[in-house]
Amino acid sequence: MLTVIAAVAGLVIGAGASVVWLRAASGSRLRAAEERRDALLTDADREAEAVRREAKVEAREEAVRLRADIERELHERRVDMAKVEQRVVQLETDVEEKLDELQRREQGVTDRELHVRQLQDELKSVKDESSRELQRIAGLTEHEARAIVLERAEDLVRHDLARRVRQLEEEARAESRRRARALVADALQRVAASHTAETTVTVVELASDDMKGRIIGREGRNIRALEHLTGVDFIIDDTPHAVVLSSFDGLRREIARVTLEKLIEDGRIHPARIEEMYYQSKTELEDHVRQAGEQAVFEAHCGQLHEELVKILGRLRYRTSYGQNVLKHTLEVVHLAGIMAAELGASVKTARRAALLHDIGKATTHEVEGSHALVSGQLARRYGESEGVVHAIEAHHYDVQPQTVEAVLVIAADAISASRPGARGESLEHYIKRLSSLEEIATAKPGVAKAYALQAGREVRVIVEPSEVDDEGAALLSFEIAREIEDQLEYPGQVKVIVIRESRAVEVAK
Repeated sequence: MLTVIAAVAGLVIGAGASVVWLRAASGSRLRAAEERRDALLTDADREAEAVRREAKVEAREEAVRLRADIERELHERRVDMAKVEQRVVQLETDVEEKLDELQRREQGVTDRELHVRQLQDELKSVKDESSRELQRIAGLTEHEARAIVLERAEDLVRHDLARRVRQLEEEARAESRRRARALVADALQRVAASHTAETTVTVVELASDDMKGRIIGREGRNIRALEHLTGVDFIIDDTPHAVVLSSFDGLRREIARVTLEKLIEDGRIHPARIEEMYYQSKTELEDHVRQAGEQAVFEAHCGQLHEELVKILGRLRYRTSYGQNVLKHTLEVVHLAGIMAAELGASVKTARRAALLHDIGKATTHEVEGSHALVSGQLARRYGESEGVVHAIEAHHYDVQPQTVEAVLVIAADAISASRPGARGESLEHYIKRLSSLEEIATAKPGVAKAYALQAGREVRVIVEPSEVDDEGAALLSFEIAREIEDQLEYPGQVKVIVIRESRAVEVAK
């Protein structure tokens, strides 16, 4: 029992000691935490004070800088305002001076107007007095006399003008038609030239459709190389055994065609081989161009040309104008101009050389600014052609006025070659618009009942009201319609205007 009591007492004493010890330990830790807290608060206060001092210094410096900037800006604005004020003062001075000058001029104008008004009043009184005197003597009012005089003058001038127009036109038409028909018919009979319409595409035949895949190449590398080198679109579609080459440049299309045919014949188609064949084909085509130019010079029979002109002339073999091959058109103009020059006794050589070079600028007009006639003239002058030849070239589209017989012959030969049936193509829209314009010009005239454009726009038949238009008026009407067509429309060759009245036809051809 004593042992148990001693053990319990020992446990109680130990527990009390433990509690005492724990309280002492927690108190020391609490004091340490409070001391640490005080130290941290002290450090924080010191840092806050330092930050406040730095912020005050920076704010003071920033305020000084802002004040300096504001003062500088204000100074600049004061200087600008001073300049503006000076300009305003100067402008006010100028305005006052101009105002004084305007006032002086206004006073002078007012004085002149007053003087002119006085003169007008005097003139009006004199005119009224003379008019009253004339009315008293003639027994007619002013309006009646004016109407009678104008009516008589109009009838007299109208009939005289109609008779004179008809007489002159009949005389000129009879002689000019006889000579022109004989000359043009003879020239056309002696020139046999064919024309083929060349489009903007070329078709290359293939032995089999398997070749299309080889032309395209892996991932399209072959066709991309071809289009990049030649500048031509290669169209490979469902068309059997064919590849279409599309380009507005005939020279590029021909190089692409020769290149593709060489590759097909060789069988090896890859980018390196494509480049090799392209430059080989380009060299060969340059030789063909030179040969075409030499052949054209030989056929023209007009002497030797400069080598550069021959090369440029050969390039016309691959140019077209409204579907007409330019080199073939050029040779036809050469023969026509030469024949007409021989018939008229003009210089055949000058006419032929000018005709041969008249369209040579079409081979370079995409490289040089200006109309092809002036560009052709510049090329001819650069390579030693005579002034007569250069003038005829520059005048063939009236960029300059023709001054020589040879220039007029080149104009006529060019128009004949371009306007002959089948020589050039014409779009349906342009064709219909031209016919409508011809009919509109005719029907706009007073007294016209109906108008019809016939023979592809080369003849206009006008039916007039017999009660409104007499025979002399029909002659004058046909002349007026012909002149308006000549002024307002563009047309090849001649347009014949026929006015029909009571089964009588009055014709004017132009």
